[in-house]
Amino acid sequence: MYKPFEDFKTTGRFIAVIGSGGKTTLLRALAQRLPGTVVLTTSTHMYPFPGMPMVDAGGVGTPENRRRVTGELRAALADSRVVCLGKRLSSGKLSGPSEAVPFGALLSLADYVVVEADGSAGRPLKAHRPSEPVIPACATMTVGVVGASGLGMPVSRACHCPDLFCALAGCGPDAPVRPEHVAAVVNREALADCWLVNQVDALPDPDQARALCELINTDAFPCSLGR
Repeated sequence: MYKPFEDFKTTGRFIAVIGSGGKTTLLRALAQRLPGTVVLTTSTHMYPFPGMPMVDAGGVGTPENRRRVTGELRAALADSRVVCLGKRLSSGKLSGPSEAVPFGALLSLADYVVVEADGSAGRPLKAHRPSEPVIPACATMTVGVVGASGLGMPVSRACHCPDLFCALAGCGPDAPVRPEHVAAVVNREALADCWLVNQVDALPDPDQARALCELINTDAFPCSLGR
């Protein structure tokens, strides 16, 4: 159901972000938009944010390690309104902090928590495996993102988990992605409270994004988050 992006509002203090084609950009945008202190983290894996203060949540869930992480996080939030939190991995990515600090405990440390809750391997579109997304139980809202730049591309190039996408959309891997394909996947999975159709600026015809929004069963907002 199409709505202008100006009407997009978050609900509650713990927001999970899923999908593809702009999750990390949305995390940064929400951090700028939300009032008060914000922790950006992940329940799966994500890259740290360049230039943003970060607390390493490495280590096991012992009382000593929890005190260390919470102490460092409090100190970081005293100096910076937005802080990234995660366990550093050898790949350069971060994994979630829940082994050291439960997600629910973060709400006593910051005004808002925003969690990247799945991966897409850099593709603009995706379908979710049965184990995805990893949405913390304390989440008050789940926001989905789809990358409009994938429209018109072959499914095999545009989509993460293209076999799952094809099964839900009723198309083949060489078919060009159409708005109705994306809407079929989104509607059948029914994983988010609302959807942002991102990368509208990448489309030769922006009306494609509006058409996609109108096909999605829940609130959907066209946008260009990177601009």
